[in-house]
Amino acid sequence: MTTTINTTSTSNIDRLGQLLALIAGLTKEADAIKDGLKDEANLTGAKEFRGNMFRAVYVEANRSVVDWKGVSSALNIPPELIAKYTKTTAVFSVKVTAL
Repeated sequence: MTTTINTTSTSNIDRLGQLLALIAGLTKEADAIKDGLKDEANLTGAKEFRGNMFRAVYVEANRSVVDWKGVSSALNIPPELIAKYTKTTAVFSVKVTAL
């Protein structure tokens, strides 16, 4: 059940929404620039790019992730044993949507 309370922080909520919208737009723009640099690096072989104030370096790396669910299934590890070694942490978040 969700409780909605109107408080004096209404302007802060609106400002938070505005800031998150700005951040989303800026992130989209930054990602497009990064994609362009990645394409240029792959096309030309360049790994370093310089502007007037900043330098960008293109780095490639491989990431490996273990599928623990698959491993436990393959080894017939019972869910109770998995639960015994699973750590649960409380997480706090604020979600903002437009009215």
